[in-house]
Amino acid sequence: MNRYFSRRKFAQDMGLALAAAPLLRSAGAVEPTAAAYRTPYRYGKLVLGPSPDKSAFDSKSVDDPFVFFHDGKFQMLYIGFDGVGYQTGLATSQDLVHWERVACVAKRDPNSKYTKYNVALACLVRESWLTSQGKLKKVHGRYLGAWNAYPSAGYEEGAAVIGLAWSDDLLHWELTEPILFPADGAAWEHGGLYRPNLVEEDGVFYLYYNAKTDANPKATDGAWHEQSGVATSRDLKHWTRYGGNPVLRNGGHESWDARFASNPFVVRNGNEWGMYYFGLDNHGKARELLAVGRDPYHFEKVPEIMIDTGAPGTVDETYAHKPSTIFHDGRLYHFYCAVSGKWPNEVRGVSVACSKPW
Repeated sequence: MNRYFSRRKFAQDMGLALAAAPLLRSAGAVEPTAAAYRTPYRYGKLVLGPSPDKSAFDSKSVDDPFVFFHDGKFQMLYIGFDGVGYQTGLATSQDLVHWERVACVAKRDPNSKYTKYNVALACLVRESWLTSQGKLKKVHGRYLGAWNAYPSAGYEEGAAVIGLAWSDDLLHWELTEPILFPADGAAWEHGGLYRPNLVEEDGVFYLYYNAKTDANPKATDGAWHEQSGVATSRDLKHWTRYGGNPVLRNGGHESWDARFASNPFVVRNGNEWGMYYFGLDNHGKARELLAVGRDPYHFEKVPEIMIDTGAPGTVDETYAHKPSTIFHDGRLYHFYCAVSGKWPNEVRGVSVACSKPW
């Protein structure tokens, strides 16, 4: 496969190849409500962009935020790209708007079969309530996260795997051997496993993730699909994929998530489970969406866009995708990857929207 034929390039090509058409909302027998999950007020700027240091691990782009509260301040894991592959950074903030870089905390390992070129420490076990500050939860006295990695150099090249990571200080991480391999799953995930989201509830660990089918350049509607599933464990050693996977499937040809139903970020809201995710349609638009359910396995799509792509000239004119939310001082903040411009000259960073005016 061409080194640069990645998710971002694929999405752009789809947008150029297909004429614009009205998008249909996902249909469902019962229309779930999105009121508690809405964040209609965009900040309109990047809160974290590519590093001006051309030698930095995040010099090309910043991507995929995961926000939490720890040690008296807000913190963010994010993915940096330097032209070779992904590595993971940590940033901190006092107000959720002004962020300072701390360090690259998960680095590629030239001696590793799995993280030689890439390592994305995508999430930590934290409070999962929608209206929480997202404080970290210790597991066996340590902090626990999940990572995924692509085996080849380049942007998301190869069939990625998922593993766990342990730390005492958030700066130094011990990565386990992979716990999920694409080849062990069903056909919908054979092309590789994307961003894990690890949630603990009543002693059960729910590992949500999205995955892609094998690439099929001969397909008339694109090279691959992405959907989301879940695996569970009580001991963090033995993982069972849910038999009804994928729990979030692609919609119809004109739906918002016809191509991708990706990057699940799961929260609890009362007796409801909410799953933010991003959809990619057949016209190259990636936007933030929502599904809700009464249990961790069954989700119904909300017929509403949570964050759409922005107007021409805005920071998210191209894509608004990859969610992470946190609640503070009566406001819900929705962080996401904002992309402007066109590949290979796009600008990719992190922006935020809020439930109340700024």
